[in-house]
Amino acid sequence: MTLYAKNSSMTVEVPFKKTKVQDSLYLGDEVNVCPECGSKLETDSGRAEVSCTRCGLVIDENLMDMGPEWRAFDHEQRDKRVRVGAPMSNAIHDKGLPTVIDWRNKDAQGRNISMENRVQFYRLRKWQRKIRVSGSGERNLAFALSEIDRNSSNLGLPRSVREDACVIYKDAVNHKLIRGRSIESVATASIYAACRRCNVPRTLEEIASVSKVTKKDVGRTYRFLSRELKIKLAPTSPADYVPRFASKIGLSTEAQSKAIEIIDKASQNGLTSGKGPTGVAAAALYIASVLLGERKTQKDVADVAGVTEVTIRNRYKELSEKLDDFDL
Repeated sequence: MTLYAKNSSMTVEVPFKKTKVQDSLYLGDEVNVCPECGSKLETDSGRAEVSCTRCGLVIDENLMDMGPEWRAFDHEQRDKRVRVGAPMSNAIHDKGLPTVIDWRNKDAQGRNISMENRVQFYRLRKWQRKIRVSGSGERNLAFALSEIDRNSSNLGLPRSVREDACVIYKDAVNHKLIRGRSIESVATASIYAACRRCNVPRTLEEIASVSKVTKKDVGRTYRFLSRELKIKLAPTSPADYVPRFASKIGLSTEAQSKAIEIIDKASQNGLTSGKGPTGVAAAALYIASVLLGERKTQKDVADVAGVTEVTIRNRYKELSEKLDDFDL
């Protein structure tokens, strides 16, 4: 076997000496370094080659482009030229795979359908709506996933968190954990677990405020799901809440950095263990605002963080007594 080295004026044959790195070429694994000099590889889409950036050794040639053969310069052109449907989504009970019969009475060429065929298409649409949700199980799943999507929209959660929450709820359904509990409580607890797992901090109070269940029910159901589904989650860090609280209260980026610095120092001294993360984050923001001259009242910080002023004063007292480096 022979590899070819690129040169500006000619192509030189290089004897292929099989090494341990090159064994992966026969096994079909992806090689990220040059087998000759160990440098980084680059993909030249014009030449359809993979070559070394240093010695020019060609690792692969005649690459196949797996993308579409058409180009689109805006969203409207892309919608017109694409020939496939939306990707699969766990946020839909059937993952978005069933065929949807269009409500417009037009054929593939855009011509109007005759009156005889319109009656037939009307019946097809009617049966398609009926069979899409067949049985009480799918009906409850569709309702729960719509509830998750609604609450996630009210909380402003990204699509990845919504998908993860739907996966957690489906796991609970497969393990038969829904019986005896309300759909709303399990759906809300799934959102809270997804937020914890995706490192998108949301408090129980915030999640319960957009749902139809109480904070106590959400916490109880979340603990039950995490125990039965074996969801291992690390404790929430107070630093995760700082950017969101600071933006709501109108503090600068310097105050956010100072608050995170205070929290890191407190964590190293063991001052945050056993304390609520929102209370520690609120106290750190209050301290940072005082140090940088961006004074905010304890009530303002408490309203944003969802804690009481007494909690902020207690955390402030603990941090000020232990962290002398900040001259509190």
